[in-house]
Amino acid sequence: MAKHLTVKEKEIAAFEKMKDVFHYKNIMAAAKMEKVVINVGTGTAIKKDKNKNDAISDRLAKITGQKTATRGAKQSIASFKTRKGDPIGIVVTLRGKRMYAFLEKLINVALPRTKDFRGLTPKSVDNIGNLTIGIKEHTIFPETADEDIRDVFGLSITLVSKAKYKKEGKAFFELLGVPFKKD
Repeated sequence: MAKHLTVKEKEIAAFEKMKDVFHYKNIMAAAKMEKVVINVGTGTAIKKDKNKNDAISDRLAKITGQKTATRGAKQSIASFKTRKGDPIGIVVTLRGKRMYAFLEKLINVALPRTKDFRGLTPKSVDNIGNLTIGIKEHTIFPETADEDIRDVFGLSITLVSKAKYKKEGKAFFELLGVPFKKD
């Protein structure tokens, strides 16, 4: 029976597969994971329910295993009824062991649990080799309990790599096991 490789082991093996295609002379030139950034925009929901940011922050902390940081508005916008400094979003930046643990959970558990999932679009990789995924419901993660279903929120996950351009980034994420749609 074949041994299941972790994301970190796949990242190391990716160098050997990519060095001929992208002409790496040194392992330090190869693409690798730098960080994972998870964002949740709460917007003006705080005006209606004061505990909404706390509830989202707690659930995001359970999913990621790390404390969240609240982000405030950079400027006042009257039409959105926001003032400078009002909390409008929550962010978590994962690095190291927590990043690899989250990637394992995202690739092997959460994405396959998504309703009607057929793969991520390759267009999600930007021109500098980062992958951004939009998730409509946080309930695809196993840490969410059944009582959390009344307050479902979406989140954005950005996988930041050291890839230099889009083609290299896409090849790197495929070797990590990120499920892309077949063209």
